[in-house]
Amino acid sequence: MFNDFSIQIATVNGSGSQTANTVLMRTLFQMGIPVSAKNLFPSNIAGLPTWFTIRASKHGYLGRKKEVDILVAMNPETAREDVAQLAAGAAVVYDEPLKLNELRNDLHFYPVPFDKLVAPVCPEARLRKLVRNMIYDGVLAHLLGMDFDELRKALDKQFGARKAKAAALNWGAVLAGRDFAQQSLVKTDPFAAERMRQTAGKIIIEGNAAAALGCLFAGVTVVPWYPITPSSSVIEALIAYLKRYRIDKETGQATFAAVQAEDELAAIGMAIGAGWAGARACTATSGPGISLMSEFVGLGYFAEAPAVIIDVQRVGPSTGLPTRTAQGDILKNALLSHGDTRHPMYFPSCPEECYSMALESFDLAERFQCPVFVMLDLDLGMNNWVSDSFPYPEKPIDRGKVLSAEDLDRLGGFARYKDVDGDGVGYRTLPGTHHPAAGYFTRGTGHNEKAQYSEREDDYIRNVDRLALKFENMRAHVTPPEVIPNPKASVGILCYGTSRYAAEESREQLDREYGLETGYLRLKAYPFTRELKEFLGLHSRVYVIDQNRDAQMAALMRLELEPEEIAKLRSVRYYGGLPLDARTVTDEIVRQEGL
Repeated sequence: MFNDFSIQIATVNGSGSQTANTVLMRTLFQMGIPVSAKNLFPSNIAGLPTWFTIRASKHGYLGRKKEVDILVAMNPETAREDVAQLAAGAAVVYDEPLKLNELRNDLHFYPVPFDKLVAPVCPEARLRKLVRNMIYDGVLAHLLGMDFDELRKALDKQFGARKAKAAALNWGAVLAGRDFAQQSLVKTDPFAAERMRQTAGKIIIEGNAAAALGCLFAGVTVVPWYPITPSSSVIEALIAYLKRYRIDKETGQATFAAVQAEDELAAIGMAIGAGWAGARACTATSGPGISLMSEFVGLGYFAEAPAVIIDVQRVGPSTGLPTRTAQGDILKNALLSHGDTRHPMYFPSCPEECYSMALESFDLAERFQCPVFVMLDLDLGMNNWVSDSFPYPEKPIDRGKVLSAEDLDRLGGFARYKDVDGDGVGYRTLPGTHHPAAGYFTRGTGHNEKAQYSEREDDYIRNVDRLALKFENMRAHVTPPEVIPNPKASVGILCYGTSRYAAEESREQLDREYGLETGYLRLKAYPFTRELKEFLGLHSRVYVIDQNRDAQMAALMRLELEPEEIAKLRSVRYYGGLPLDARTVTDEIVRQEGL
C-alpha cells in the first residue's frame, strides 16, 4: 500500500514529540507525497495524552482518516486502548516494556527498546525524554522506506542553523532507530512510501500564519488583541511580520501599533475605534472572546465603523474543549449583538483562502463600513497544511466611500447616514480632514441621516432598513461558493470551511461504494449568494455538513430560504472535537438515504 496510509503517534503533552512528528510530515512532503497532519493535544501544560496523526495520500486526500494504519504507542496510559481500537492488519511500533504484542494476534507488532537506544546517543539524562522521540522517526523511516536524505533535510530545517548541536544530537537518535530496525525488526506490514511529484511548488504553513500574512498585505496598521487558544498565533505571527516589514528604514520607528488589551472587549473596542479613525485594524479571538465582544460589535454595525475579526473556532459552550476543533460560532457571529443585526462572514478552507479572505475582508469592511468575520477553526488554524503558494495582491486597496476635503469643497457638505447611491452605504470622512463640513457625530444611539440624535420612529426605521439594504447588496461583493453541479443527481452535499475535505472524499466513497452520485457546493461567505438557491433548485435533498451539534449553518439558511427550499435540507452533524473524517459523513448520508 504505497503512499496511502495514516500514522497515529500517541505520546504525552510536553514530551517534545512535536518536533519528531513535524520532521516525519515534512519528510513525506519533500518526497512529493500529499500529506496532512493533525495535532490532538490537551489543554493543560504537560503530562496528559496527546495524539498526532499524519496522513499520506497519493490521491491527494487531506482530511483526517478515521482508520489508523500505523500506531506509534509511546504513552503507557493509553497504549492498550489505542491498540484495541485498531482494525486488523494495522502496524504498531511500541515501547518494548509495554508488551503490547500480547494483546492481539491480528496486528503487525514492532517492539523498540527506546530507553536502551537513547542512552548512548544522549549522555545528558535530562534531555533523553525529548530526544527519544526521534528514534521512532528512524524506525518508521526504515519500515516505510522513506528517503533518509530528505529526513535529514527536514530535521535540519526544523532546528535551523543556530541549533546545529541539537540537530546533530537528534540525528543521532534517528540513526539509532534506523540501525535497530535494520538489525532487529522484520517488516510484515504492507505500508510503504515512495517518491512522487505532487508537492512541487507547494509550501507547508498553518492557517493562522496564512491569515496573518493576509492581514499584512491588506495594509493593517492597528492590531489590538487578547490571547486565547487557538487564535493567539494569528497575532503572534502578524506581529513578527509587522516587525520585519513595517519598520521605517530611516527612523527605525514602527509604523504599526500592536497592543495587548486587558480583555477581548477592550481589544475590539480599540479595533473599531481605529477603523473609525481611518486605520486598517483587526483582532483575533475564539468563541469566548466573541461573546465578550458582542456589545462593541453591535456598535460597529450601527455606527458603521469597519473592523476585521478573525475567529478561530473551538469547542464550547463556556470554556468547553479549548484545544478541540468545531464550527460552533456560525449563528452567533451572523447575528452578534442585541437588536436586529447581520454581519458578513468568510469561510476559508485552506491556508491560501485564509490568506486571500483575510486580505479581502479589509476591503469589504471599509466598502460597507462594518465589522467582518473571518471564520477559521482550530484544525485549520493550528495545524500544518500543504498549500499552494500565495499570489501577490494585484488589486489596489479599496477604502470605500471616503470624502476628502476636495470632495467636500465640491459638494458643500454631506449627511453621514444618508443613502445617496441607493446601495445602503453612506459617505464618511476621516478624523483630521481639514474642512468645516467634515465633522459629524458617530452614534450608537438612534440617529437621523445627518447623524443627529433622534428617537423618531421614521428615523429609526429608515436607518435600520438602510442597514438591511446594505447587507443585501453585500451579496454581490463577497466570494461566491465553489460549485460542482450534477443535474442528474437527486442528492447534493453542501459544506464550508474544513468540512470540505471530508465532503470531497465522501462524495467519492458514496459513488464508488453505493453508486450514489452527488452535486457539491462549498460556501465561502455569508451573506449567501444566488448560487445557493440555484444549487437547491437542482437537487431533491441537500445534506448540509456542520461541525456543531445544532446544525448552525442549516439553521442560518432557514432564516433566508423559502419553505419549499427549506424542505430539501438535511443535516449531517459532527461535534466530537476531532477534525471531521469522510467515513462519518458517508455513513450518515447512507443512513438517511436508507441505502
